[in-house]
Amino acid sequence: AMMLEAHALRSLGGVRHGFFGRQGGVSDGPWASLNVGLRSGDRPDAVATNRARVAEALGVEPPQLVTARQVHGVEAVAVTEPWDSLAAPEADALVTDRPSLLLGVLTADCGPILLADASAGVIGAAHAGWRGALDGVIEAVVAAMARLGARRECIVAVLGPCIGPRSYEVGPEFLARFVAEDAANRDYFDESGERPRFDLRGFIASRLWCAGVADVEVVDRDTCAEDELFFSFRRSTLRKEERFGLQISGIV
Repeated sequence: AMMLEAHALRSLGGVRHGFFGRQGGVSDGPWASLNVGLRSGDRPDAVATNRARVAEALGVEPPQLVTARQVHGVEAVAVTEPWDSLAAPEADALVTDRPSLLLGVLTADCGPILLADASAGVIGAAHAGWRGALDGVIEAVVAAMARLGARRECIVAVLGPCIGPRSYEVGPEFLARFVAEDAANRDYFDESGERPRFDLRGFIASRLWCAGVADVEVVDRDTCAEDELFFSFRRSTLRKEERFGLQISGIV
């Protein structure tokens, strides 16, 4: 499986992580090939095999891989033991201080954020699309890590592959919603073309810095533009494809 690593996390002791693309799995059709989405319409056995490959790549047993039912919300859950992923709680961020628990977030254009305070032994993973980022999922995951003993000034955060600004055309009402929240948010829109384009990466990075974390790294990959490497909800929608897969980002 293709696994991207970020220097900011790779240089930490006691932490392993990876941003997986769509390659290296067993699914076919619209889910080819490393689809990990349990509710994507793919064959459950193929998804289970793909998830096991991800766990193996990060050195844990498959049952140790924990994902939530993501709902574009701001709930951050502290995980103390693995759960059956089909019975997972609704949440968009996970945190833990337990060794060998692999926290995973699933994306297909939204921003996967992996975080760690290596000295405190606390990690986090968050799913941040525009709505979650605007509503506060980033602040929620940092606060949940702090409750487990992480110190903000020691937290390293990495934003993995997500939709890039060139691919993210939006309507005027979308722009208006952000500006209503904070006039400074206009900085994250390119209004030079016919329709505004939104810089989700820049917006998420700024929210991470404002949350007080020590270091923020952004992986410069566009899920929508790189169809060989990544699943993309927007690309699938534009192509009128009804089905699409989800890629995973994980930290342990």
